[in-house]
Amino acid sequence: MTQHPTYDQRYPLAAALGTVERAAAQAKVQGKPVWDQLARTLLFCLAVIAALTFRDYGISTDEEVQHIYGQKLLLFYTSGFQDWSAFHFKDLYLYGGLFDLVVALLVPVSPFEEYETRHLLCAIVGVIGIAGTWRLGRLLGGARAGFLAAVMLALSGVYYGAMFNNTKDVPFAAAMVWTVYFATRMALQFPRPRTSAVLKFGLALGLALGIRVAAILAGVYLAAAAGLYLVMAMRRAGWRAALADAGTIAVRSLPALPVAYGLMAVFWPWGVFEPLNPFRALFTFSSFQHLQFSLQTLFLGEMVPAVNAPCLYLPVYLLIKLPETVVVGTALAVLSGAHWAWRTLRRGGGPGAGWDPAVRHAIIALAAFLPIAMVMVTRPTVYNGIRHFLFVVPPLVVLAALAFERVWSFAESRGELAGRAVALALAATATVQAWSLGTLHPNQYVYYNQFVGGMKGADGQFELDYWGNSLHEATKELIAFVERENDGQSPPRTYTLTVCGNPLAVRYDLPPWLRLVNGVEPDWRRADFFLAFTQSRRCPSLLDGRPIIEIGVDGVPLSIVKDRRRVEE
Repeated sequence: MTQHPTYDQRYPLAAALGTVERAAAQAKVQGKPVWDQLARTLLFCLAVIAALTFRDYGISTDEEVQHIYGQKLLLFYTSGFQDWSAFHFKDLYLYGGLFDLVVALLVPVSPFEEYETRHLLCAIVGVIGIAGTWRLGRLLGGARAGFLAAVMLALSGVYYGAMFNNTKDVPFAAAMVWTVYFATRMALQFPRPRTSAVLKFGLALGLALGIRVAAILAGVYLAAAAGLYLVMAMRRAGWRAALADAGTIAVRSLPALPVAYGLMAVFWPWGVFEPLNPFRALFTFSSFQHLQFSLQTLFLGEMVPAVNAPCLYLPVYLLIKLPETVVVGTALAVLSGAHWAWRTLRRGGGPGAGWDPAVRHAIIALAAFLPIAMVMVTRPTVYNGIRHFLFVVPPLVVLAALAFERVWSFAESRGELAGRAVALALAATATVQAWSLGTLHPNQYVYYNQFVGGMKGADGQFELDYWGNSLHEATKELIAFVERENDGQSPPRTYTLTVCGNPLAVRYDLPPWLRLVNGVEPDWRRADFFLAFTQSRRCPSLLDGRPIIEIGVDGVPLSIVKDRRRVEE
């Protein structure tokens, strides 16, 4: 009687990965009552905080054009595809309009003003990104690792502070972390990824492509993990088995493509007008040759061209913008991975036996480091700091969480006291970081860690309030200042205000007695008050006057207000 090979014999690598997945799932179940509940509580608290504070954040520099783009995209659909103005509006057609289109749909029914609606929705999307980071950490390292990842991302000022008004990069980062999560689930199920995982990957990928074309990197991550799996399968079971597995992976992954492409078409119509349009957008983003001005960015105390930033621009900014715990944890993860690879290579001589963890962690490692390496090699146009590369932060945070989970587990194996010491150290660092972000409110995104000396060390050396977020707070303080002069009442006359920065950031805050005169000659030079943000070095000295308000952190000014009433008299 013929004996047919069992599944474990036919797919030895898949069986091994399945064993790892089942073990991880069992560990998650065991830790679920505490760590999963803590993660859900954290997400709920973040949502509440976002709902209470979203009005504290200013309108960022790019929001106006993005808002107009969303309205034009909506007009494209409501006009029966007759109005194509969205695809001739600046360079916005190169971006997907998912977030902006949703905002355009919400604004007519929202109880808040249009930019308040944008900020609240962006904050909700940011929390969803933290939830995706939790799930990814949980998938790879168990419930406790997932909780650590969620906490570390929530306490990263570069992400949390951007959640409210960086309506381009935060939605993309959130969509990408979920795409990486479902890609990792697929990799864990090779060579037969489940249909549910495949369709969810297609859904997440389509939404990410509906924001930015760089989401195609997720396909690269998944393909690389599949390639590594097939190399291992060939070494274990021969090339025929590997070839069969390749066909199985391709066929079972295929349903993700129409889902992703369909969603991309809805939210980025220009991307499907011609087959090569996504690649045209990708090339344009890498060079930004269409820009007719010379954009510069601050790096190590010098203004450098954005089209030719130094090779170390992104790595240095990540080193000093991420919390120290994330930097240290990521370094531990890299060292741990290098040590594991060295030991495994010494024993096995190549991808084969013992390389199961490589497939398991391939996607998260690529998501964290491949974009950084590509930026260092290709030297594309960069903007301010890491805002266009915010999507690498969640994967870096997950790697750091996995490293600290291993340290914590190792300490617990040495005794209860050692485990508690690690827990206390992590809790203490989280408390300090939370306090630090609290003192920065609502300018958390300008955070710098102590590797550069905090805000004082970064002042004059690196980008600070490039969005002009502090202008909103400065305007509120100016209004309160004038009303205090009048015993809490509105003044009996109309005052004028000139802003050196984004005028839109203050326009919605102005009472009837304070009139904005930007661009009106010669009124702007004779304004009663002058508001300037310090990101532009020339702004504070553009007009004279008596300094009355300074919005800053640790003695570093972000915006200033000058009283010019006596000057003009």
